[in-house]
Amino acid sequence: MATYTIGSTAVYVMLSVLSCGRRNQGRVRSGQTGRMVLLVREMTAEDVDVIIDYFHGSSAEHLELLGVDPTRLPDRARWRERYLRELQLPVPERSVALVLWESDGQPVGFSTADKIQLGVQAHMHLHVVDPLRRGDGIGISSVRQTAALYFRTLSLQRLFCEPNAFNAAPNRTLQRVGFRYVKTHRTVPGPLNYHQAVTRWVLDQAPQPQTGSILG
Repeated sequence: MATYTIGSTAVYVMLSVLSCGRRNQGRVRSGQTGRMVLLVREMTAEDVDVIIDYFHGSSAEHLELLGVDPTRLPDRARWRERYLRELQLPVPERSVALVLWESDGQPVGFSTADKIQLGVQAHMHLHVVDPLRRGDGIGISSVRQTAALYFRTLSLQRLFCEPNAFNAAPNRTLQRVGFRYVKTHRTVPGPLNYHQAVTRWVLDQAPQPQTGSILG
């Protein structure tokens, strides 16, 4: 079961997890019920290395799945400096928004938003950094709460996301959260990406908190 308490910068989610099959091995045994706390919050200066380490530490195969060109990754120091400058600015003046997903005090994923038109729209990106958590449903809850945070803090009317068209997991997650399919087209979606096929999804209003089973 999940309950949501939405504050100014963070969302706590209690997840009751019934493990099943291979995907949950190493966390709880099959048939057991475990409980974890998911925290979705804005990043601080201490958190930005989560993003940098994720991309620089990913395999070439995983970056290809993301549609990321490894030759376009900034060096660590320059990347960190850029994020630290952004975080020193007032929210209305930032060109990027950074959100961290934590479980039991450890980062499990993150989201960034760019192409921000304050009060109008933004484009979000989403990543699960813990491979063991990919496919277990944590992304659905994280994306739902991240979208709600973006709508609130950026006063959005709509929120876009354009994952690689051949990366099934984020496309499936966005659909389950309530994003609406717009089109599939070829473009360069961001400064780290090469020219590729992407699927454009849009959310026209903040998702509502839901109760019930989070993990399918």
